[in-house]
Amino acid sequence: MAEPIITVNNLQKRYGNFEAVRGLSFTIHQGEIFGLLGPNGAGKSTTLEIIETLRDKTSGTVQVCGYDLDSQAELIKQVIGVQLQSSGYYPGLTLTQLLSLFAGLYNTVVDPLQILSLVNLADKASAKVKELSGGQRQRFSIATTLVNRPKVIFLDEPTTGLDPQARRSLWELIRTIRASGTTVVLTTHYMDEAEYLCDRIAIMDQGKLIALDTPDALIDQLLEKGFERKKDVKAATLEDVFIALTGHTLEPI
Repeated sequence: MAEPIITVNNLQKRYGNFEAVRGLSFTIHQGEIFGLLGPNGAGKSTTLEIIETLRDKTSGTVQVCGYDLDSQAELIKQVIGVQLQSSGYYPGLTLTQLLSLFAGLYNTVVDPLQILSLVNLADKASAKVKELSGGQRQRFSIATTLVNRPKVIFLDEPTTGLDPQARRSLWELIRTIRASGTTVVLTTHYMDEAEYLCDRIAIMDQGKLIALDTPDALIDQLLEKGFERKKDVKAATLEDVFIALTGHTLEPI
């Protein structure tokens, strides 16, 4: 089994009398795609923001790449990449200028075209973020997480609002990034996305961890309890039809 790259032990976060995260413990392995799932208000965003050093915890311990959150937060920031929203970019700068700007913040030197090529945006190097399509903006958002050559990247609902073609294209980009050795931690409300991408999934509800396993194992556990679909599942979905008809560069998954 791969070495742990993130370890969370008995993590708690309170806001007054409200306990948003309630004694959470889990480990993320190096080189995996790990999904943190749950309904709105489950505490998953709070959990990730704590791990990303963006929010203070109430108690518990967190280690990232061997660094302790309490005493080595600055070192953690150097080895992770966090997806930004498009509103966080200077509107007057081109994509290459933005990547160079981010590199300067990390005190590192990058080849913007190389990063843009990785996310299939080399032809948009001179464009501004506002000139990109929704899928292109999401790919650029992921590109910004790679500037400091991180060991772990965090993606918060990376395909929300995308059409099926752009969504599946982003799936393959995420798998490519994982194949390069980078650990990926993501949240999503799309269960088909989590099932396709994630090696393991943690499901939260009301601040607690209620399940943690591979997608296949979680599905098998439900079936063992006697769950049956009320409707036969066809070998293809309407999304497969859409991709087959319009996805000129994509193969149905």
